[in-house]
Amino acid sequence: MPRPIALLLLLLLAAPAAAQFSDAFNFLKAVRDRDVLAAKGLIDKPGSVVINTRDRDSGDTALHIVTRRRDAPWMRFLIESGADVNARDREGNTPLIVAAQSGFTDGIRLLAAFKANPNLTNARGQTALFRAVQLRDAAAVELLLAMGADPDIPEHQTGLSARDIAAADPRAGPVGKLLAEAPAKRRAVTGPTL
Repeated sequence: MPRPIALLLLLLLAAPAAAQFSDAFNFLKAVRDRDVLAAKGLIDKPGSVVINTRDRDSGDTALHIVTRRRDAPWMRFLIESGADVNARDREGNTPLIVAAQSGFTDGIRLLAAFKANPNLTNARGQTALFRAVQLRDAAAVELLLAMGADPDIPEHQTGLSARDIAAADPRAGPVGKLLAEAPAKRRAVTGPTL
């Protein structure tokens, strides 16, 4: 009797390593390894839903991964394959917030072209514009304002908006000027009406 069990164990051990992992794991690995053929094969697999798979630990989607590494060709490939441009990681960061945090203006432009929402906030209530203003990145601020970013969304911890941060920063320079000139967005009033 021990012989069939040993044979079964040998067969299991001989299986290819990639077959031991899920398509989602293999897809994120292919993206990290820049293996476009493997990634495309998994995206195109009938019934596949891997394009917006999230990393178990970070909550990153493939689009977050390639945005962090400032890889515009991979970003375009993933977006054109159906990646959600407004997906959030565990901290609530969208790919647009990730691009703004790293001063990746090509990434911001690409996400703008595919209608990423510039007013989504992360878990701290920070928008992509808020992060760009904190970094005094005038090019990113200009792009985000052109996308329709609202300079008056307050972040949760301090209650300050991107406009407030720029106005209070004596070193804001061109960023301060851009925010001072940005029109206020009309906010919908919610609550009971009389």
